[in-house]
Amino acid sequence: MKKAILLSLLVAGLLSRSSAQTFVLDKTIAVPGDGGYDYVFIDQPNHHLYASHGTAVNVIDLQTEKVIGTISGMKGTHGIAIVSELNRGFITDGRANAVVAFDVNTLQIIKTIPLSEKGPDGIIYDPASKKIFSFEGDSNAASVIDPQSLTQVGTVKLSGAPEFAVSDGSGLIYNNLEDKSSLDVIDANTMKVVKNYPLNPCGGPTGLAIDKANNRLFTVCRLNKGMSVVDIATGKVVQTLPIGAGVDAVVYDADNKLVIASNGDGTTSVFKQNTADSYTAIQTLATQVRAKTMAMDMSTHKLYFSVADYQSGTRTVIPGTFKILVYKLVK
Repeated sequence: MKKAILLSLLVAGLLSRSSAQTFVLDKTIAVPGDGGYDYVFIDQPNHHLYASHGTAVNVIDLQTEKVIGTISGMKGTHGIAIVSELNRGFITDGRANAVVAFDVNTLQIIKTIPLSEKGPDGIIYDPASKKIFSFEGDSNAASVIDPQSLTQVGTVKLSGAPEFAVSDGSGLIYNNLEDKSSLDVIDANTMKVVKNYPLNPCGGPTGLAIDKANNRLFTVCRLNKGMSVVDIATGKVVQTLPIGAGVDAVVYDADNKLVIASNGDGTTSVFKQNTADSYTAIQTLATQVRAKTMAMDMSTHKLYFSVADYQSGTRTVIPGTFKILVYKLVK
């Protein structure tokens, strides 16, 4: 009987491991140009990946996984947002205090939009209000842009210095405040902050992702090296899990019930969503040091990380080493 029990436990363990969801390195995409790097963004309908890179944004076709173009001539690129119905994209140019609009088909710049606020970084499109929101860390504000007229039409005064933001698609925007370790809730139509949620024990929040079906936010934090799960309705932190150091981005894969946080220490923390309020660590993926910005293609469930090689013991990028690391999900 004992042997039978042990055998059944062994078989169950093997089956569990064989059915586990694991990311593995698929390929590396070499990308031209030098300089620093920040956000990566995926235009899902057009299967394009945009990678901010110094004074330019590199564009990769996700169906061929090859570089197809570069949007250049800026001073310091950060975030990217796409308005599919207008075939227009928007890039924050931090050093120019501007948002640059471009045509997604030709990749040509249409207009450079000057902002009243300073230090544009993150940027999103809110489909409910049909507006672009650019987040300015130097001004504790968000600039609101009409993507049709290509003009700034308003400003949202925030409770602190903004980092990543997400839209719920129904008129509310959630925005991490890095210096306050809290989260602002913005009414996209009135362009006002309507709530502020403390994120304790989260310290120094950066990346933010949303699970719309379960009304949960996932915020990742550098100071306490944690990922916190937030109940959208109450603002309550329902669970906090340990992650690696230097986190920047987080994504939620609704199909596979996975939450993934990319860390600057060369690891990526992968969690399984058991229920809306229960999560289990299932993988610590080894990537590359400073591969802290990431996006997921929701059609293939591949992860894309931007990174470059550095001179040993320095923060100096080795010329010609910028690339996108691609990881695929195996089950």
